[in-house]
Order: sequence, then C-alpha cells, then structure tokens
Amino acid sequence: MGNFLSGKVVAVTGAGRGIGRAVALAAAAEGAKVVVNDYGVSIEGGEPSSEVAEAVVKEIVAAGGTATAVADDVSTMAGGQRIVDTALAEYGRIDGVVCVAGILRERMLFNMSEEEWDPVVATHLKGTFTVFRAAAAVMRKQKSGTLIGFTSGNHQGSVAQANYASAKGGIISLVRSAALGLHKYGVTANAVAPVARTRMSANVPMELTEIGEPEDVAALVVYLLGDGARADGVTGQVYTVAGPKIAVWAQPRELRSVRADDFPSEPDGGRPGPDGGRWWTPERVAEVIAGPGGIGVDPMPMLAQLEEMARAAGAGERPNE
Repeated sequence: MGNFLSGKVVAVTGAGRGIGRAVALAAAAEGAKVVVNDYGVSIEGGEPSSEVAEAVVKEIVAAGGTATAVADDVSTMAGGQRIVDTALAEYGRIDGVVCVAGILRERMLFNMSEEEWDPVVATHLKGTFTVFRAAAAVMRKQKSGTLIGFTSGNHQGSVAQANYASAKGGIISLVRSAALGLHKYGVTANAVAPVARTRMSANVPMELTEIGEPEDVAALVVYLLGDGARADGVTGQVYTVAGPKIAVWAQPRELRSVRADDFPSEPDGGRPGPDGGRWWTPERVAEVIAGPGGIGVDPMPMLAQLEEMARAAGAGERPNE
C-alpha cells in the first residue's frame, strides 16, 4: 500500500469495470478511502446490477484498503447526490470525484433516434454534472477538492457516435467551467482522454498504434487527485494517456482573424461600418475567408483520418491510428 492519497476520500463512477475499476483500485492502493459507484449496466446500457461494484469493493478490502459500494444511476440528480452523501456518511468528507461512467449507442447521425441520443448524453455529460455539482458544494466549503471528468479523443467529432462525441465535448467545457468557477475555493478540475484497452476501445475500427492498459490511465488520475497536482497549478486541463505517451490538449483560442475595417470599402464603393452601412456582406465574408490572405480554415485531423480509412478500405488494408 502506498500513501500518495493517504487520508483522502475519493468517489469513482463507472468503477465496476475497465478504467473505472483500475482507478478505484489504484486510489485505494495509495491510501484513499474509495466510494465505488457502478450502476452495473452493459456497454449498451442494459439492465443494472450492483454486483460489479460490490466485487471491486471486495478486491480493495482483500488488499487491505477501505471502500464502499453505491449502485446509483449518475444520470439522475438524486444518484449523483447519493454518491457524495455516501462518502460523507461513511468517511466524513469528499476530496475527489472521478467520473468514468459511460455507455455507447452507435448510429449514423441521420439514423440516430432520440432513444439513442438521450441515454448517452445523460450518462456521460449529465452524469458528470450530477456528481460534480454535489461534490462542488462540499468542496467549496472545505476549501479543497478535485473534480476529474473523462472525455475522449472523439470530442473532435465521430462518424457514427454524434451522441458520444457531443457528450465528451460537453465534459471538457464543464471541466473548464468548474476550474474557473471553483479556483478561488481551492478546488481543481481536469479531464482525461484515455486510450486504453477496454470494452469500448474494442469497437474502434482501426489499429491503434498507441494504446495502454487501464492501469496506465489510473496512474495519471492518482496524480491529478493528489496534492502535488494542485501545487503544480494543474487545473482546467485535458490530458491523454496512451500507453507510453502522455499529452496535453490545447486550450481553445482564436487561430486567425480579419477586421472589416482592414478593407477600404464595400464592393459597391460604400464605407463599411455603422456609419456607412453593414460591416459585412456575403461577398466580403467570402473574400476574407477564402480569398488571398484570408483566414482560411483549420484542417480537421479526424477528417484526414477518415479519408485514410476510406483509402485503406479500398485497398483491402486495416488502417493505423
């Protein structure tokens, strides 16, 4: 047993299997008391069972750690609150929450139904919010704490997972909002975009050249839960861990810009701006976006991958990442 998280209380959602289980075990091994949450549903969101959460608790206790199980549904406000309330009732405090719970329902956007959209967004995005909201209220008062959301490289977009990609993009914005809003209370918030062998990664339609195990991801999460990450000023960040590689994602920022008053006149000879009419016409917009010296576009890496996948499929090959 280590002591990296000695004295801390951590709640982990989706902790019955895969990365969530690895995080719960790693946190307990480093001295944390762990609330193990898992609704026990299949990857497609089938019937729940509390057995998986209880099994992880037994593993932790057998290894000399301390843990308790909660089988609540994080997509409900009551479920998120009960996870935090359980930590308070059992251990008297909550120092970190790690929101890993998620399901998949793949479908092309033009075929996706409301029944395929709502549960995915509810489990990933709302499920992160419900736990963050309940934990933040406590952490604000105790002037410390760590919120960790789980996103995915698919926040860049996805061919057949618009629901999943939208939820994962929302989690990044939620994490950044939490980092900004809770900074003055000593609470940090970060996101992890893992690449690891799990039930979900088994369905990726390409050969991933950089991929690790859930335990690799757990090591990063334990660091983020520790006092060292707070001392290092780590908040509002998105990290990828993929086997031997750890990467940090860029913060959103303007790439290039053009001002209307950089142009001397409207195409019809009139002056631009409030005194002379509209700043923009469709023709002027086309000029500043696609014309010589215009702001252009920022290429989509995922689109390039999609084109490579199409080429490889046509050649009978299995594309690399």
